[in-house]
Amino acid sequence: MQSRMQNPAVVLSGAMQPIQEIFKAVHSGGVDGQTLELVHLRVSQINGCSSCVDSGAKAARKAGVSEERLATVSVWRETPYFTEEERAALLLAEAATRLADRPDAVSDEVWDTAATYFDEKQLAALVLMIGVTNLFNRLNATTRQIAGSW
Repeated sequence: MQSRMQNPAVVLSGAMQPIQEIFKAVHSGGVDGQTLELVHLRVSQINGCSSCVDSGAKAARKAGVSEERLATVSVWRETPYFTEEERAALLLAEAATRLADRPDAVSDEVWDTAATYFDEKQLAALVLMIGVTNLFNRLNATTRQIAGSW
C-alpha cells in the first residue's frame, strides 16, 4: 500500500490549524467524549476511510469506549450496548453522511430524535463533528492515506 500524496490539509500551509480548531470547538460543545468518538468512527466506517477508522478506534479506546462497543458500532441498531442518546447521535451521523441516499436526507424525525437528547450547542457540536469527519474521510480516501501512518 502506498498513499498518493500527503493529506492535502498537511500539504497546504495553514489548512490543518483551522480544522484542528473545529475539533477543539466540537469537544467544548458539551457532548460526551465517547459519543463524539462513536460518531467519528461510524461516519468513517460508512465512508470507508481506513485511516480514520484506525485512528477513530484508537481515539475511542482512549476516551473509554469498550472493545464490545467498538466491535459493534457498525451494527448499533441490533445491539444493547448503546444508550438512547448515543443511538440518536449515530442515527444523525448516518443520515448526515448519506445525504444522497434519500430526498430528505436528514428528516425531521431524525433531527427531532437527536434534539430530544441534545440542546442546540450539543447539536452544533455533533453536526460539526459529522462534517469535519466527512471532510477528513474524503481527503484521506481520495489520497489513499494508509491506516496507522499518522
